[in-house]
Amino acid sequence: MSKMLEYSNIDSPIHKLTGAAKLIAFIIWAVASMITYDTRLLIFMLLLSIVVFKISKVEFKQISFVLYFILIFLLLNNVAIFIFSPYEGVQIYGSKTELFKIAGPYTVTLEQLFYQFNITIKYFSIIPMALLFMVATNPSEFAASLNKIGVNYKIAYSVSIALRYIPDVQRDYQEISFSQQARGIDMSKKEKLTKRIKNSASILMPLIFSSLERIETISSAMELRAFGKNKKRTWYNAREFKKGDYITIGISVLLLVLAIIAAKANNGRFYNPFI
Repeated sequence: MSKMLEYSNIDSPIHKLTGAAKLIAFIIWAVASMITYDTRLLIFMLLLSIVVFKISKVEFKQISFVLYFILIFLLLNNVAIFIFSPYEGVQIYGSKTELFKIAGPYTVTLEQLFYQFNITIKYFSIIPMALLFMVATNPSEFAASLNKIGVNYKIAYSVSIALRYIPDVQRDYQEISFSQQARGIDMSKKEKLTKRIKNSASILMPLIFSSLERIETISSAMELRAFGKNKKRTWYNAREFKKGDYITIGISVLLLVLAIIAAKANNGRFYNPFI
């Protein structure tokens, strides 16, 4: 069974890319998405991210929990924007098209809906790429790639350990959960939500202590092997850039250029269809 956000070795063009190329491409992609509110470009990036995710052959269940959690946060974010700034879109686009009144100062406008629609697709244009980067990158190879582009190998190795630690935490959580349920602590949906939250403390505390114990074990093992003594180190999983890596970075750079061009064409970050 596939675990959440766990790297799986799949034969796909995305998995064959080096970790450094994927990191560089993702950073450029994120910058391009952040600097523009051009709806046309954001929709194109969203569709492209979905296509890339399909090409990767990654199963949806590997990212489903995190994706649903982000969607809840996105919903709360949109509600908060409307509550605290219901006319932000009106100020940005310079027009006001009222649709219906809710209560008091709250009136739904077409400009506000369009503004918050842009925020939503901005999230969706980045989220698939971020999650794909985590599940399609070998932690050891990624650490080697980071070191190759100039990141200190101690930092690179720390990142590798952090990525490897995600499935370990999930495994420990499941084992502790099963043990506590065997002792009569009900974590199923049959219990009330408040009771389940209270019972979760019986899982979190052992999980924290087991995590601290693992950290101490890893630290001792690295210390015994004189990790960090030398200024440089070799990597077993290091890989050279290939044609696909350069193409991936090139596409991301092209999107960044398009975002800059769109900002100049729109006389700002926002595409205004209300002119």
